[in-house]
Amino acid sequence: MTAGDIDVGTVGALVAEAVLAPSMHNAQPWTFRFLTDEGVLELRADLARAMPRTDPDNRSLYIGCGAALFNLRVAAAHEGLAPEVRLLPDPGDPHLLAALRLAPAGPGGTPDDELARLHPALRRRHTSRHPFTDEPVPQPVREELCEDAEREGASLAFAQPWHGDFVLELVRDAEARDQSDPAGREELEHWTRLGAEAETAVDGVPEYAFGPRKTDGKAPWRDFAGRRATGDRGATAFERSPQLALLSTPGDGPADWLRAGQALERVLLKATLAGLAGSLTSHLLESGDLRGLSRDPVVGEGPVQMVLRLGYGPQGVVTPRRPVSEVLTIV
Repeated sequence: MTAGDIDVGTVGALVAEAVLAPSMHNAQPWTFRFLTDEGVLELRADLARAMPRTDPDNRSLYIGCGAALFNLRVAAAHEGLAPEVRLLPDPGDPHLLAALRLAPAGPGGTPDDELARLHPALRRRHTSRHPFTDEPVPQPVREELCEDAEREGASLAFAQPWHGDFVLELVRDAEARDQSDPAGREELEHWTRLGAEAETAVDGVPEYAFGPRKTDGKAPWRDFAGRRATGDRGATAFERSPQLALLSTPGDGPADWLRAGQALERVLLKATLAGLAGSLTSHLLESGDLRGLSRDPVVGEGPVQMVLRLGYGPQGVVTPRRPVSEVLTIV
């Protein structure tokens, strides 16, 4: 069997698992194109889903697409494929973020067993906006997650208490800025779904995934509802000492952002298999000055691309996804 023999049904199944990746406000800023004669699956940026106010450089957009790319790699390995991946393969086409030649396993390559083992976590991983317990993540698990990030060309560092407190202060600063930024609030509201709309949405953050309101605790928490009326979500205290990890890359360009997205998803999938819940905090990274301050001055390695909150608690709920027919084109 050659690359050109990969059937369309298999490609559709791969894309269905790729789109389970996290993205900023669940905007799902990706499309896919399968070139049947070549057996190549392209990942493309959907700039109609960009956020010019909060993500003017499309950094978060690239990170989300990188996470979808990693899911593609996991799904392909599970199917016994050994894809050849090229990042940003065409300088003349900046919307083409990656190309995967879906070669079957054989003389040309073998499936990545390590990736295939992550496959059960694809549908179990969800962003959790609920409180976690104060039980610490064991050091061996922390070290394994850091190694996973390194495999994708990024670095993951769990924040020491003093740095974690400083990062949380930056988050509160970002929250205060949001209160005086109507344009940013309008963009956030564009990607949230309330009432009946939440039940039929295929993208965005639905009301049922907002999580409870926070009455106490230090965990970073973004209020997706704002001043709008929502259903009774309840209110509760969050953890007093959230366990934060900062994901960084050596550089800060499109290729680095794609690698950061792949590292992020590898870490999240491995954390899911380890029984951890997780949420992402990009709030403070949406302001250039706050993002620069978020780097640990002692052990920080390169610009921070994402802040993760990990711990033991509810896994979160399933959020909507666009159907494969809407994001995949067969050529």
